[in-house]
Amino acid sequence: MPIDVAKALAAEPRRTEIAWNHKDVLLYHLGIGAGRPATDADELRYTLESRLHVLPSFATVAGGGPGSVDGSIGPGIDVDLAAVLHGGQRLVLHRPLPVSGRAVRTGSVAAVYDKGKAAVIVLRSEVADEDGPLWSSDNEIFVRGEGGFGGERGPSRRPEPPTRAPDKAVDVPVREDQALLYRLSGDWNPLHADPEFAATAGFDRPILHGLCSYGATLKAVTDTLLGGDVARIRSYATRFAGVVYPGETLRVRMWADGDGGGAGSGRIVAAVSAVERDEAPVLADTVIEHT
Repeated sequence: MPIDVAKALAAEPRRTEIAWNHKDVLLYHLGIGAGRPATDADELRYTLESRLHVLPSFATVAGGGPGSVDGSIGPGIDVDLAAVLHGGQRLVLHRPLPVSGRAVRTGSVAAVYDKGKAAVIVLRSEVADEDGPLWSSDNEIFVRGEGGFGGERGPSRRPEPPTRAPDKAVDVPVREDQALLYRLSGDWNPLHADPEFAATAGFDRPILHGLCSYGATLKAVTDTLLGGDVARIRSYATRFAGVVYPGETLRVRMWADGDGGGAGSGRIVAAVSAVERDEAPVLADTVIEHT
């Protein structure tokens, strides 16, 4: 079996020095769809270096991203990229991300779960610079065909969205070349660019990166319910419930606890679907915690 669970869990944490600058941040923002309209004052916060702030989901690609193009994640794990899907992502911010920085990322395999026909690998990262912790993240990798080894099934968290109508709903168009642009931030998996490779994974055409949808959703929520203030975000978690094809439209529904998104709220629940495919689910169990 390509996954040696005991070896993966026993491996020493890997420390990697990472660095980024304003060009990396600008490219990431463009990769998740920022800059439309190009001269809009609110969009210039994402696309003009003199006004630049950093959307916290940039942490998922800072320093080139956590993954490896050959499927080698760490000791004990060597998987086929055609069998890999992103299952979920959780990000905790310890303070606002700087426009440029140098830091150390400490990564480890936190868990390997047996889902029967698939395995779920939880990759944990802790990132700190000379001033202390910056962010923590859990990256859940779903590997088809690698389950059935008798391991723990793992936790099942399914926070249900409120039954009332959403407080806000925003449609986010995805450009046809969005995946080609997003991959320049470090995720080179050919599943998102090569039609022949996508076909081997069972898709009609290349699909959008899950983390691209993740970033686009956080931007929509931040701009709609948090006044565009990225510094208010404390954590952001989601489960990837379905694929997105470049050229589609994301519909982001949002529910704010408390006062409907005002300064006193601390939690926003979101659900994301693909408009053109009868509201097929894209992101589920999505929660943003904020000040």
